[in-house]
Amino acid sequence: MQIWLMEVLKGTAKLFLHPVLYYLIFLAGILGVLRVKRERKNFHIRAQNAYYELRQLFPLGLLLGLLCSVIVVATGIVVPLAAIILTAGLTILLSLTTNIRWMSPAYTIGLAFFAVILFAENQWTVPFFARDFAAIEDMVYPSIVVILGLLLVAEGILIVKNGTRATSPKLAKSKRGQVIGIHEARRLWLVPVFMLIPGEMLHLPFAWWPVFHVGGNEYSLILVPFAIGFHQQMKGILPTEGVARHGRQVLLLGVVILLLAAASYWYHVVAIVTAAIAIIGRETVAYIAHVQDENRPVFFSKKNHGLMILGIIPDSPASKMGLQVGEIIAKVNGTSIQDEHAFYEALQKNRAHCKLDVLDTNGEVRFVQRALFEGDHHELGLLFVHDERQFDKKIG
Repeated sequence: MQIWLMEVLKGTAKLFLHPVLYYLIFLAGILGVLRVKRERKNFHIRAQNAYYELRQLFPLGLLLGLLCSVIVVATGIVVPLAAIILTAGLTILLSLTTNIRWMSPAYTIGLAFFAVILFAENQWTVPFFARDFAAIEDMVYPSIVVILGLLLVAEGILIVKNGTRATSPKLAKSKRGQVIGIHEARRLWLVPVFMLIPGEMLHLPFAWWPVFHVGGNEYSLILVPFAIGFHQQMKGILPTEGVARHGRQVLLLGVVILLLAAASYWYHVVAIVTAAIAIIGRETVAYIAHVQDENRPVFFSKKNHGLMILGIIPDSPASKMGLQVGEIIAKVNGTSIQDEHAFYEALQKNRAHCKLDVLDTNGEVRFVQRALFEGDHHELGLLFVHDERQFDKKIG
């Protein structure tokens, strides 16, 4: 037990030597800054602060990484160091496309699986890691596909549990030239997983690198930071519904990949098919979500019977009143409204108290009221579709 504890501590320390960890922190910060810049362009105010994406990078991912680590170590899943190196390289390379969803493990680990086969067959190598690539014994490693399945399941859970939170509102121009509202979910998560690496494959100049023996075989235990990227835009459905549906589909795909990966230990050719299914399946899920949203009528648009809420500023009066994205404000202080000008005029009728007639997403009327205090947001912290504000380029 003492040996295992020491190896876990040493392996955890190696997380801070991995360049992907720092790259993800930097990238999450950039995503936050770009989002705030766009929101200020659209609404002259940002919804969440620039650190929001950075705060989402760790918490749930750490828990899922721990669960994956227990499964990997308990079942003795061993992955060649070459696959870890290729996954890290592909993570950075695919991020340069500026499309965050390409950082899904379906692409990074799936492509790394096929890259290992190509490197082994052609005896290619990577500078500074020549001995590690030369030590690849088999061309096909079912264990890589198992890791792929585990992280796809983790991705599905992250999308369902975290991707639905605080999606970012934006304005865009439709094909018909109308200004419409869109919600964008763009997340970057870090899932650190303990990996068992064959000891003889690790040739690094660190005498203190964790190496131990199990059943006569030598292994290294290292904590590897895996990136999971997600991006989805919705104009025809509530973001909570659209993102959750997307996440459940990814979760189902991950379960299927895990079942197929288990069979690949007996028939290695199944591992090749499984990796291909993971890549194609993940792309299909994203494509179907996009096509379905394009074929729906625009949800976030100007309404004749009130103002639809496109966004809510955190900790604002609107947030404390329990208003939700997608609800329609029909009356303010007893006055029917159809545009923002009428909305703010009605608010001024009583600067100490606000009463709203709201149509929820099911079309049912509810009444919301709250006392207004000095220092409260003068617009209640609500964001609407507005023709006069700057919008993004035409969509679709």
